[in-house]
This record gives sequence, C-alpha cells and structure tokens, in this order.
Amino acid sequence: MLTVVAFIVALGLLIAIHEYGHYRMAVACGVKVLRFSVGFGHTLLRWQPRGSATEFVLGAFPLGGYVRMLDEREAPVDPKERHLAFNTQPLRSRALIVAAGPLANLLLAVLLYAVVNWSGVQLASPVLGRPVAGSVAEGAGLVGGERVERAGFAGSELQPVASYEDVRWLLTRGALEGHDVRLALVGRPGHAASEVVLPLAGMEARDADAQLFERIGIVTPMSLPLIGDISPGSAAERSGLRAGDRVLSIEGQTLVDARQLREAIRASVREGQPLSKNWRIERAGEQLTLTVRPEAVQQGEAVIGRIGAYVGAAPEMVTVHYGPVEGLWQGLVRTWEVSVLTLRTLGRMVIGEASLKNLSGPLTIADYAGRSASLGLTQYLVFLALISVSLGVLNLLPLPVLDGGHLMYYLWEGVTGRPVSEAWLERLQRAGVAVLALMMSIALFNDLSRLLG
Repeated sequence: MLTVVAFIVALGLLIAIHEYGHYRMAVACGVKVLRFSVGFGHTLLRWQPRGSATEFVLGAFPLGGYVRMLDEREAPVDPKERHLAFNTQPLRSRALIVAAGPLANLLLAVLLYAVVNWSGVQLASPVLGRPVAGSVAEGAGLVGGERVERAGFAGSELQPVASYEDVRWLLTRGALEGHDVRLALVGRPGHAASEVVLPLAGMEARDADAQLFERIGIVTPMSLPLIGDISPGSAAERSGLRAGDRVLSIEGQTLVDARQLREAIRASVREGQPLSKNWRIERAGEQLTLTVRPEAVQQGEAVIGRIGAYVGAAPEMVTVHYGPVEGLWQGLVRTWEVSVLTLRTLGRMVIGEASLKNLSGPLTIADYAGRSASLGLTQYLVFLALISVSLGVLNLLPLPVLDGGHLMYYLWEGVTGRPVSEAWLERLQRAGVAVLALMMSIALFNDLSRLLG
C-alpha cells in the first residue's frame, strides 16, 4: 500500500509541477488557458476560480497531464480573442511556454535537494571498507579503513567530501563519464595521509549497477567486524561467540571490516563440508582464540558457510547539514550533475556505449518510490528530486512528441523564418511516437526483468 501511495503522490506532484510551469508562463505571456489537467480518464475533481478563464481538472489516472490553450489550430477562435491564442504569439513567447514545463521540474529538483541539505541528513561517513580482491581499488593500494577527506576527477581541483554518498556519486560519474578519480585519504591509525588515483577512464562502464562497484572495488562503507545478535542453537553459539565480539583474524589473516568477515564465513566450506577455523577475537578488552565451525547451507548451486549470527556493526554516521546559501548552491550543483549524467548516459545508449538496461519504467519507479518512502521523508525527497530531473531532461529531448521536439520546430522557424510545414509535422510526429513507444517498451521490459529476475 505504501508503494502505491508513494508512487501516486510522486507522479502526481511531478506532473502537476511540470504542467504548472507551462500554465504560469502561458498566463505571463498573455495566452488564454482553457484547461489545466493533472491525470487522465474519469474526472475526480473539477473547479474554475471566479474570474478565471481556466478550468482545473484532476483525473483518475495520474500518468500524465496537459495544459489546453486557446489555439486556432485546434478550434475556431473568436476574432476578438485572437491575440490571446497560442499560435499567434511571437516565437520567443511560444518557446518560453514550451520550455517552462521541463524547467519547472529542474527547479523543483534544486529546491528538493536544497531542503534536504538545509534539514540535515544522517549518512555514512566517508570511510572505505575493504576493497574487493582484484579490483581497481585494490590495485590502487587501498586496504580498507581509509577516510576520504577530499576527492575529484584527475586534473581538477579536489573538493571536500562530507559522506560516503559523495564518494559513491563521484565514482559513478567517473566510471560512466570516463574520468579517473583522485582520493585524498587519511589512513588508519598508524598510517600517513596519502592520495590515490583510481583509473576508471578505461573501464568502459555500461551500467551503474552492483557489478560496476564490484569492479571498482569500493562497495560499502567501513563496518567493523563485530558479532551481533546470535540465534539460539546456532554455530556461533556452539562455538562460544557472544554478541559484541570483534573478530581480529581468522587463521592468522587479519580482518579489516565486516564484509571481509562475511566472505570468510561463506568460504569456510570444502566439498560441501564445513571447516573448523581458529578465530582471534577481542572481548571486553581481552583477546581470545575460539574454534568456529559454521554450518554448510545450500544457496542456489553453491554450498556456503553460515554461523547463525548478525555480522557487522552499523557504519559510522555523520550529519550532513548546509546553511541557506550553500544548501541551495549544492542543490543546484547536484541537479546540474544529475542532468548532465542523464544526458550523457542517454547519448551513450544511442551509440551503443551504454546498456539499454539503464532505462526504467513505471514499475521500477513505483518500487523505488515505496522503498525510499519506507526509509523516511529525506530519502523520499531525494527520490523525488532524482525523478524530477529525469522528467525534465527527458522532456527536453528533441523528440517531436515532447517539449524538446517543439523547441526544435521553433529553432527551425527562428533560423529559416518560416514554420515547419504541416506535412513534415505529421511525419515527424509519427516518427516521434514510434521512438517513444520503443523506449517505453524497453523500459517496461527492463522493469519486468528486474522484478521477476
């Protein structure tokens, strides 16, 4: 139920803001707006403010909306009102009205990001966990436990890092945009400060998925290898482990973080049989050695080890909070970065350098809406900002059925001095519908593959 409500609220809000941008700019340019509608199908609510020429409508299906303006191309117009028709407006006004919808979505994203920045949010500290074996991060010399103080693309000025999410976002951009990433680090106790370069430019990344971060090697923030709640009768209880124990090493191999410990437990089997291993642990300031024999559990086609206990402590958290001006500026920067990354990814999909799996449809959006809402208001606002950017950028694409397509027509008119002919408009509209239908089909296929896979 939460997923459905979160999805409807998100879609309704973003569509309403988009159409409101068109509406406000039309009114500002002196165009008569006949109807402002959010949603299609059966009318749930209809009202018309006193003295207003606009009818406001709320439809049953919040999968779109429209602003209907007075226009001689759609219906006869009283000569007395011809100056209020959209098609009689100067080129500049028509372009502003069309562009106002996507721009409203981008401005909403800036505001949402700013609200999150102003209110403050608890995020994981920028302390790196143990890198994946054989990954780019391990090859660069990372061992786990390093705190990232500043970061940036190679050749550019390094910027302060507030949270692990900042690191993850920079890595995503670096891999997808083809930039090496520089990290200025403060090492673990006893280690000097240092700087490393992660060579991501040659990765040829196609998807921003879990496999990408496995290849980079930075998967999770630092989580201490602690033993949490233990199930009664489990292998952990039989071995003498207690909640709060910190695992220092297994068979002499030093452990840095919880991910490394989990991998060691999973690998404690041979030919389907569990292996007993010596664990060095710290308990109440004292070091002990225990012999731990996990249980062998079938998982898919593999047999793995499990001890029946929660493994790993919560990562160190930090409250990220910005002042009024800096918070707004950071919201603008993040909106710009997400917009550029979205455009570049779409462009790379067109030329085959990025996977079409990056396209998502309504099912994935609904799923993410429910998940983000369950995590709290802050995460839901971040989700709304991301979708608002996507909606704004998508509508600016030069496809004839989208706002960007109309802006393309106006660019032609501005250059040649004459509008696109009716014959070409019809051809381009058909082509635009075909391309959009293809994109929607791919997105829906990706949705079903993610949810059913």
